[in-house]
Amino acid sequence: MDELTTSSFKTTGSKWLLPVSDFFGFPLDQVNFLACQVFALGAAFWFRFYLSPHFTSPVVRHAVATLFGLSFVIFCFGWYAVHISILVVVCYRILVTADIHNIHRYTMIMAISYLAVCQVSRVFIYNYGILSTDFSGPLMIITQKTTMLSFQVHDGMCKKRQDLTADQRLHAVDSKPSLIEYLSYNLNFLSILVGPCSHYKDYIDFIEGRHVQRRLSGSNTGQNGYDKVPEPSPMAAVTRKLLICGVCMVLFLTLTKAFPITYNVDSHFINEAPFLTRLAYAFFSIQAARPKFYFAWTVADAINNAAGYGCKGMDEAGQVSWDLISNISIWEIETATSFKKFIDNWNIQTGVWLKTVCYDRASCYPTALTFILSALWHGVYPGYYFTFITAIPITLAARAVRKNVRQYFLSSHPVKLVYDVVTWAATQLCICYTVMPFLLLAVGPTMQYYR
Repeated sequence: MDELTTSSFKTTGSKWLLPVSDFFGFPLDQVNFLACQVFALGAAFWFRFYLSPHFTSPVVRHAVATLFGLSFVIFCFGWYAVHISILVVVCYRILVTADIHNIHRYTMIMAISYLAVCQVSRVFIYNYGILSTDFSGPLMIITQKTTMLSFQVHDGMCKKRQDLTADQRLHAVDSKPSLIEYLSYNLNFLSILVGPCSHYKDYIDFIEGRHVQRRLSGSNTGQNGYDKVPEPSPMAAVTRKLLICGVCMVLFLTLTKAFPITYNVDSHFINEAPFLTRLAYAFFSIQAARPKFYFAWTVADAINNAAGYGCKGMDEAGQVSWDLISNISIWEIETATSFKKFIDNWNIQTGVWLKTVCYDRASCYPTALTFILSALWHGVYPGYYFTFITAIPITLAARAVRKNVRQYFLSSHPVKLVYDVVTWAATQLCICYTVMPFLLLAVGPTMQYYR
């Protein structure tokens, strides 16, 4: 029905902002998402100044962060927010009652299975379409957090330290979290809508006031550790990231609309345009599809920083870095000279999750298993599987080429520059070929593009 294409049906959440949606011509789900993120930014500053760990107990900070987070998902997704609560409650039940030697397995099976069921239902809810924001987004983040925490609890309570890698020892959790800690970690307003996922110990350090102290001095103090290291202001980092968001918003409103992805499989374009023209359009349309991701992940990063979370330590210039939980490195992506470098800087915290729960623990074929898990996590659309299965041989091939060929082009700067330009172009073409099904989703358009 035509009425199903109107903006009022583009969300399962609140209709309060429908007049704003109609006035600006934006889908209501995007308006609701943006409104919540703007509110979250203001709430993050308030959280940092008025609920500082200097004078506020961790329980209060946990409770407020959780209540705000629940309010956001209810506002954006309506009764579908129940799915998010169900997954969190069930996974916590597994964590506190299941055999400690198997909690990571049970949690992974439960979280991925429940996510898959919801992903399948989403296909029918939206008639194979996909919204910019829907309830499966927060569910994907919750899946990351619940599974990663279960592995880290298993590491801390079951394994000997010498059996763990350096990263596993650093993030191992040696006691089970309380209910309020678990709810806050999974449902806090800083990351509930679009992430990023972060390590449990880092989040608890932030809530209890040890975050900056540990990151800047490396020491392990008690609550209110800010007393020993002056608390740096995140304002410069927040301002810079908000400016990036502004640029990305402008690019989204211009380039993204000027280069629609679906035109790559337009029958007239395929039949009439020369091959090089189609290749060039594929490149520019893929580039134009990125700003919305850049915007969503960068604004989420800014929100966390505004609350005082995300301090990484001192950078090479001696300045405080606020990129601990950044999900994107735009410059590294746009200048990537290898497939691995590209994916390492895209959706960074998801990469950390995949490494934590799969790559570092796989006894065989870690690369293939990691890409398969990534496909399962993203959903049931065939395009996802085309993308991630195709990425397996491309990653292995790129790794082999870099290992065996790159050494011959390091003799001088001009020679290396030529090598970098060629590998940058090759990387971008590989991305076009690999990512296009991810954006087209269905089998028909994907095969049409491949032909």
